[in-house]
Amino acid sequence: SSWWCMIHGYKHPELTEAIKEQAVRFCHVMLGGLTHEPVEKLSAKLQEFLPGDLDYCFFSDSGSVAVEVSLKMALQYNTNQGRKRPLVLALEHAYHGDTFKAMEVGDDEDYHFAFDKKEGVVHIPTEIPALEEAFEQYHDRLNCFIVEPLLQGAGGMRMYDISFLKRARELCDQYDVLLIFDEVATGFGRTGSDDDRLALMHGPTFMGNPLACAVALKGIEIFEREDYMSKIRHIEQVSRGEMEAFTDPRIKEVRIMGGCVCVEVHDSRDLEGFQQFAYERGVFSRPFLNYMYSMVPYVISDEELIKIFDVMKEWFREK
Repeated sequence: SSWWCMIHGYKHPELTEAIKEQAVRFCHVMLGGLTHEPVEKLSAKLQEFLPGDLDYCFFSDSGSVAVEVSLKMALQYNTNQGRKRPLVLALEHAYHGDTFKAMEVGDDEDYHFAFDKKEGVVHIPTEIPALEEAFEQYHDRLNCFIVEPLLQGAGGMRMYDISFLKRARELCDQYDVLLIFDEVATGFGRTGSDDDRLALMHGPTFMGNPLACAVALKGIEIFEREDYMSKIRHIEQVSRGEMEAFTDPRIKEVRIMGGCVCVEVHDSRDLEGFQQFAYERGVFSRPFLNYMYSMVPYVISDEELIKIFDVMKEWFREK
């Protein structure tokens, strides 16, 4: 599923048609004092999913840039409030993208080993005592807390309990610290300022691109119409049935959440050659570090899903 982003699979006819129809009208106009129908419709649709007064959408042109913008917003919010709060709280093993500020709040040397860490970021484990200690120690210097909710993808498919996020929400409210959910791999959500003297000066050329907005609207329509949440629950059920009880001395842990399955091994050498092994059996899989995983498109059939897991298990049985 192309590193988790192709939830509808490839060449979905309705998504292709949405792009073609929009291209006939017009391909792009920059959102610099202008607007257009697709971005307004997409904004309205996204607002239906957002809680409370989170009813403002700021569009960027990539996941990394979305993180940059969010962190920039948090810093400027505190500046606009007349207070200096230079620190960002983030998670250990976090991955938020490959632009500079996104790398800074990330915590994975395997991706960013060539770049020195900068001051200004505090990393904590996904444990409530560590969370509470961090807020007690740094709360008056924190401008935001950024997290990948429930599932840390590139940091090792690490999963944690929602109680951690609920406590984070409480502490952020208590100390007036902004909470950023990086849902590039798991959802949507953006907010912004409506005072032009205090506005965030950030305008990627292709933000809110009408082709992207048109296909996003169609994608959401398909997601709701085809009841993808039921598909995801079914994928998880099949995944647990196939993988939850699977063991091998080389396996440290098998983790399953929704459409994600991760097999963590003790030694990364035990996965050397798996990509070619899987490819020769009709499965494209790209393990990294100590992690063999699946993040499948939601249109996958049971037969295809089970084939993926059979190849995973076959690797351990034959090696």
